[in-house]
Amino acid sequence: MYDFMISEEAKAMVRDVREFVRDEVPPEYIRAMDRDEIRYPREFVEKLGERNLLGLRFPKKWGGREFPWTAEVAAIEEVGVLGTSFGCAYVMPSIVGEALDTFGTDAQKEKYLRPLLAGRLVSAEALTEPRGGSDFFGATTCAVKDGDGYVITGQKRFVVGAEEADFFLVYCRTNPDPDAPSRERISVFLVDRGPGVEVKYRYGLMGTRGGGTGRLVFRDARVPAGNLVGGINRGAAIFDRMMIPERLTSAAGALGVRGALEVAARYSDRRAAFGQKIRKFQAVSFLIGDAITKLDAARSLVSMAARSVDAGAPNMRRLVSEAKKFATDAAWEVANAAMQVMGGIGYTDVYPVEKAVRDIRLTQIWTGTNEIMNLLVQHEYFKEVLQTRADSRNIEHDAMHADDTEKVYVDEDQEKGMTQ
Repeated sequence: MYDFMISEEAKAMVRDVREFVRDEVPPEYIRAMDRDEIRYPREFVEKLGERNLLGLRFPKKWGGREFPWTAEVAAIEEVGVLGTSFGCAYVMPSIVGEALDTFGTDAQKEKYLRPLLAGRLVSAEALTEPRGGSDFFGATTCAVKDGDGYVITGQKRFVVGAEEADFFLVYCRTNPDPDAPSRERISVFLVDRGPGVEVKYRYGLMGTRGGGTGRLVFRDARVPAGNLVGGINRGAAIFDRMMIPERLTSAAGALGVRGALEVAARYSDRRAAFGQKIRKFQAVSFLIGDAITKLDAARSLVSMAARSVDAGAPNMRRLVSEAKKFATDAAWEVANAAMQVMGGIGYTDVYPVEKAVRDIRLTQIWTGTNEIMNLLVQHEYFKEVLQTRADSRNIEHDAMHADDTEKVYVDEDQEKGMTQ
């Protein structure tokens, strides 16, 4: 995020993150993760915690720094340069921390949030199921009341950080009534790693390697009643809130593709063909021009979405969904443009551009596919635009024949069979 977009205090914090990214993550470490030799960058998280660079938005009482979202997305962009695995590890305290900070009890915050922000605990969020995907409220993982606690059975998959997590934020069905409204079926639990909780296996991923992504299997895992977050059957409200940090952090992390674009731009200034630097050819320079324009547009939308959340704006959910969709789509286009600029050598592992392409592709799928983002965006926009607003001009009346009787939308028989 450009410095002029954030406060002086935020600038200092972002410089700390930038220096950390520059100095504390050796290239050998990144390569080992991409080879799956390192399954999760725990040392990375611990060092960030020691420097008080995790969960920047949360109260100082629990170890946060009370920065606004506009500052946090700037920090996330810096970490995004390292790739999506590091980005996931960095933002998970922000995502899981959102549920704890907003809905958790003081006891839950003391046990989980404080050490999470200090880098002493690793967390993971368990939403997706083998038969679920985007059908979140169709979850079949169940939590059944048993004495002074609950017993959880079922499976979750694509759990980022599962390999190393000390505890999981798990969405379970707690209302067995088949006719229960979808938003009154789910509850959220804090589940410690231990008996009855198994990381079944890790996936062979195209990119985003070394992030510890795996499947969780719950076999009669016992959870104390005190680990229920936000109340019984309140999971829908928590899910709604959690989609803000999930999608805004995805959008901000995607901006880290600037690293790949910088590699391509520098390459085009060194590589010569036909007697001149290839950046002098319009076919190359225009690719760079289009790419940085898309990246800046994405950065602007991410910043606006962050400001909308800080302000509690009524359209923040639409803006966050737009930011996630636009920034990840733009990042995909930018990564491919960087590879195109570099030609064949960009397709090899001599440069990190091919890794950026592999990593970025996942961002268009996780935290809700970009098709789901479109669904949410249009839904929220229709709600806004179909409300009568007295403070805006209705330009429909500016047409030359605005009062013409040709304005016929539906006949009476059709209207009777239509729904909103």
